[in-house]
This record gives sequence, structure tokens and C-alpha cells, in this order.
Amino acid sequence: MSLENQVWQLLTEIEQLMQESTLWNPVPPALTAFDSHEPFCIDTMEPEEWLQWVFIPRMRAILESEQPLPTNIAITPYFEVSFAKRSGDFQPLIAALQNIDQVLNKENNQC
Repeated sequence: MSLENQVWQLLTEIEQLMQESTLWNPVPPALTAFDSHEPFCIDTMEPEEWLQWVFIPRMRAILESEQPLPTNIAITPYFEVSFAKRSGDFQPLIAALQNIDQVLNKENNQC
């Protein structure tokens, strides 16, 4: 399976897991929340909002426009820390995020 197909499949899995765990929100954050200059929009969005409204759409836009995918990514640690403070089983989502980190970083580490 191509890298692009793997990433697309993982994005779909992440979206489904978010919907199943009630992290998915049909209402986007306020437009001003997208003006953040902080990593993960940490000052204006909840982690799941950033994942849903920033990361997934940007990654899909990259795939659809056939632009190079990022090759140095580590989003899992942020979500491990933020979800550790909440009740609920977020392990399947964390595992999917680890997979997307690994798939993209593997591409960077090939000779």
C-alpha cells in the first residue's frame, strides 16, 4: 500500500475513533481559534478540536493536492498527556496517532 493510501486510511480511522468516543464535534470552533500561532493551537482549541479541524483537514488537503507529506511528526505525546487527565478509553485513538507518526517518520528515516 502506498504511503498516501496508508495516511488516508489512518486519517479515516482517527476520525471514526473520535466519533465513537464522542470527541467529534459537528460545530467548529470560533474562527478566531484558528488564528493561533501556538503549536496545536493550544491557546485556543482543545486537543480534539485541533485534531478534527486543523490536522485532519490539512493532511487531507496535502494528499488531495499531491504535495509532499510531512516527514518529521510527533503528535502522539501531546495527546497522551492531554487524554491522561480525562476519563475514558482513548487508547485506540492514541494507537492510531502513533501509527500515523510512525508511518510518516519511517519515510524520513529511509536511506
